[in-house]
Amino acid sequence: MGFGIADLSIVPVRREQSERSEMVSQVLFGELFEVLEVAEKWVYIRLVHDGYEGWIDRKMFLPVSDEYAANYRAEEPVLATEVFNIVTKEGDYGNKLIVSGSAFPFFDVDTKKMQIGEDTYTLVSKIKEVGIDSLRDLIIGYALMYYNTPYLWGGRTPYGIDCSGLSQIVYKMAGIFLPRDASQQVANGQDFSFVEEALPGDLAFFGDDSGAITHVGIIWEQNRIIHASGRVRVDKIDHQGIFNEDLKRYTHNLKVIKRIIEEG
Repeated sequence: MGFGIADLSIVPVRREQSERSEMVSQVLFGELFEVLEVAEKWVYIRLVHDGYEGWIDRKMFLPVSDEYAANYRAEEPVLATEVFNIVTKEGDYGNKLIVSGSAFPFFDVDTKKMQIGEDTYTLVSKIKEVGIDSLRDLIIGYALMYYNTPYLWGGRTPYGIDCSGLSQIVYKMAGIFLPRDASQQVANGQDFSFVEEALPGDLAFFGDDSGAITHVGIIWEQNRIIHASGRVRVDKIDHQGIFNEDLKRYTHNLKVIKRIIEEG
């Protein structure tokens, strides 16, 4: 039924066709999606980068041509790696505040212009110069950018983020694409059973007594983890799980550690 792109900073993705429905994820500026179903006030979409599906408001996206979508998919967009970025739309007034992890399709580094459908936008703020000596250090640096971000179910931004949104967006900015939910992310990478084997940037997954995966975090050091629980925080981790130093108790039971980054 066609394609669309987010021309707003953040678009909520709902489980049902209602503003009162659970927000299961968010579409960020410049992210492309396929339109699967059109209702009176809502459209059902599938995101191109991770295949995630849900309902968004019909007023909150820009339809794009099949040709644009094909070219978009053939040329990987530049990603916003500053926490906040300002863009302006040609022929419009005012600025748009764009968050980290957003996409800049067909970005020209010299003019700092990009194409959102048929509209031309210009990045007003600077692009962060990122070193790539260590992919693991890069991932940790991105994760710490979100430190103290409040927890928000379905969130993927510095205004609010959930545990799997954090791991997905951090890896995305580092050029590695993960599924949206922790239960999907755990199917990727190489298994490790011991925290002592973990390296910075590895993902640790946690679950309940039934074995279901309910939480994910990013290993920083052997005994530290960056994760979203109440807020993005740094806690201790050992073979049992995450020990919350504020609460003085274990809050998540460790199930498995996954190594997504391939060693060169």
